[in-house]
Amino acid sequence: MASPVLLFLLSIFLYSFPHLILSLSADQTVQTFIIRVDSQSKPTIFPTHYNWYASEFADPPRILHTYDTVFHGFSASLTQNEADTIGKNPSVLAVFEDRRRELHTTRSPQFLGLRNQRGLWSDSDYGSDVIIGLLDTGIWPERRSFSDRNLGPVPSRWKGACQAGEKFTVQNCNRKLIGAKFFSKGHDASASVGGPIVSNGTVEYRSPRDADGHGTHTASTAAGRYVFQANMSGYASGIAKGVAPKARLAVYKVCWKNSGCFDSDILSAFDAAVKDGVDVISISIGGGDGVSSPYYLDPIAIGSYGAVARGIFVSSSAGNGGPDVMTVTNLAPWLTTVGAGTIDRNFPAVIKLGNGKQFSGVSLYAGAPIHGKMYPLVYPGKSGVLAASLCMENSLDPNAVRGKIVICDRGSSARVAKGLEVKKAGGVGMILANGMTAGEGLVGDAHILPACAIGVNEGDLVKKYLSSTPNPTATIDFQGTLLGIKPAPIVASFSGRGLNGLDPNILKPDLIAPGVNILAAWTDAIGPSGLDSDTRRTEFSILSGTSMACPHVSGAAALLKSAHPNWSPAMIRSALMTTANVLDNRNQPMMDEANGKPSTPYGFGAGHVNLGQAMDPGLVYDITNVDYVNFLCGVGYGLKEIQIITKSVATCPRKKPLAENLNYPSIGAWFSSAKVGPTSKNFLRTVTNVGEVNAVYTVKVESPKGVTIVVKPTKLAFTAAVKKLSYVVTVTSDSKSLVPDDSGAVFGSISWSDGVGKHVVRSPVVVTLLTPL
Repeated sequence: MASPVLLFLLSIFLYSFPHLILSLSADQTVQTFIIRVDSQSKPTIFPTHYNWYASEFADPPRILHTYDTVFHGFSASLTQNEADTIGKNPSVLAVFEDRRRELHTTRSPQFLGLRNQRGLWSDSDYGSDVIIGLLDTGIWPERRSFSDRNLGPVPSRWKGACQAGEKFTVQNCNRKLIGAKFFSKGHDASASVGGPIVSNGTVEYRSPRDADGHGTHTASTAAGRYVFQANMSGYASGIAKGVAPKARLAVYKVCWKNSGCFDSDILSAFDAAVKDGVDVISISIGGGDGVSSPYYLDPIAIGSYGAVARGIFVSSSAGNGGPDVMTVTNLAPWLTTVGAGTIDRNFPAVIKLGNGKQFSGVSLYAGAPIHGKMYPLVYPGKSGVLAASLCMENSLDPNAVRGKIVICDRGSSARVAKGLEVKKAGGVGMILANGMTAGEGLVGDAHILPACAIGVNEGDLVKKYLSSTPNPTATIDFQGTLLGIKPAPIVASFSGRGLNGLDPNILKPDLIAPGVNILAAWTDAIGPSGLDSDTRRTEFSILSGTSMACPHVSGAAALLKSAHPNWSPAMIRSALMTTANVLDNRNQPMMDEANGKPSTPYGFGAGHVNLGQAMDPGLVYDITNVDYVNFLCGVGYGLKEIQIITKSVATCPRKKPLAENLNYPSIGAWFSSAKVGPTSKNFLRTVTNVGEVNAVYTVKVESPKGVTIVVKPTKLAFTAAVKKLSYVVTVTSDSKSLVPDDSGAVFGSISWSDGVGKHVVRSPVVVTLLTPL
């Protein structure tokens, strides 16, 4: 017989929530939902929130995660009807489906402006007291990059743990890798991945161990130790090191090889990282569908707000959907969103045709060379079959490609997988030709056969030669590693571009960092190509993507946090943005890899990270939690929607705030193309002096054609008593004379200079014409 207490609780439950008696219908599909709950609504009869959730919302076996730090609520396996019913509960603020996310896949520290024995590295002790949390695919802990040699004790504030699992023990953690956890409940409950992770020691590990390589690569990029004689099969030889070589690492495995990352697991990892005591969170993950959800429906935005509100800097990748406009991801203004640029190192390969013409490309092929031998050249795409032109699986006719170099078009499948298909069909080499989308953007790949990537123009010329010659031939010459490349940086063609699809007032990406052909540590679970059939093993690998750019900024933030412990996340981002470079190593405007033209803030944000200047930016733009709430009020979110993000009950000012007045280090001004004649907008900004106590800054304005930018006052005088000063920017646009580029925008800037050349605090100004719906 049930106890009186249980009967009493049951009667209270039935009386209060009769509509929540849920039954699982055999014909209803179960999926994972994330439920955001008003924590203050918990009845006092329940000792914990979990007891409340398990009693009123879902059976305990179906609850996957509970959240109580960056977010209040839980995730559970439910039918759509059950989720709809739960959503009607007055204590529930929101219910949203669990979504699958994608990864945004040594010389770079020097390229960022870091130097030994002076500057930010030495002033921050290489980040030794800072903890970086990485949400990724785990880590291969035995790599030299994660040695704890000569590191001091683990910071006493650390509350995390090392979670044992398959081929991963507590002893795999040390004074460098101070924490490791894995999150799989959302993944396992998803029908889209075919069930729980099956660990067999080769495909995946049910532990923090990295079977994919991505997490090991990003971790060592952010905080890898000095490793001598580092290279990938002879390429990029030298001393490998992360941006913050002494920073501590805490790894949160949320992404699984071949099956992605799920929001419910990501949110749980955010919750754990904040509880554990990290100082920086690095997340090279985002949506892969090109659609940005509102902040209150985006678990990455929600989780990162919970972290930033507690003083934790969050760096995120901008996505690899470029070069099209409005492809940037991770748009929340409290996130620092990082795009990708090149560095001054390349891996050239040259295609030589039978007619004597040569075309330059890139490759990381490290096998037996062709030695200049000419081979017949074939393009399967001449048949008009799309799959064959793309060298998709089982699309190539061995009789047509055996013993030949094959031209494959880029797209629809992994670049290295196309080479595998050529090899399976008997081909001896591959020329990988970009299409119009990729343009001239090239990235190196560790191909399993002789192969070279070339841009769209070169690809068209090679195909033209093939079509005009009875017996076309070609060979490929691999030329190793080349340093001192100019121009650099160049905005990578794949890097996600603005316009910000949620709010044009906020420029995204915020800035760019090295993200093309980056050497970093690698897993032993798979070869450098990432193909299951690749039996090669290497300590380091070379990858490209905004995934590689993001941890550069995470490491940079760790250095700044160590040098300036009292700086807020917004102050750190401001220092990085306002000191960023907009010129390349020729001292000319930064170029766009996709079209060979000068890039714009839609490509590079505020510019390319320059850590030689970021430690001492002079002025910074700070943003408080109240400022973010006012911004959310300004963009029109209701109190319930704001509470989903901020966890606490929000109050909007009686007079609606202007979203454009968020104290951001950049200015985004948008105007309706339907209005005729001059139209003006005002933007209020406040700067905090973190440089010399007595300093006077004078403004310099660069106004694009058709736009007038006026700043008042034009001088800012700081003293010991006056550390914060405000100014107003008035942007006036005349639709008749404004000539926007293809993105619908024009670009200018405002810069505050102290007059002695030590501090120049630059903010991009983006003026966009938008067509009314």
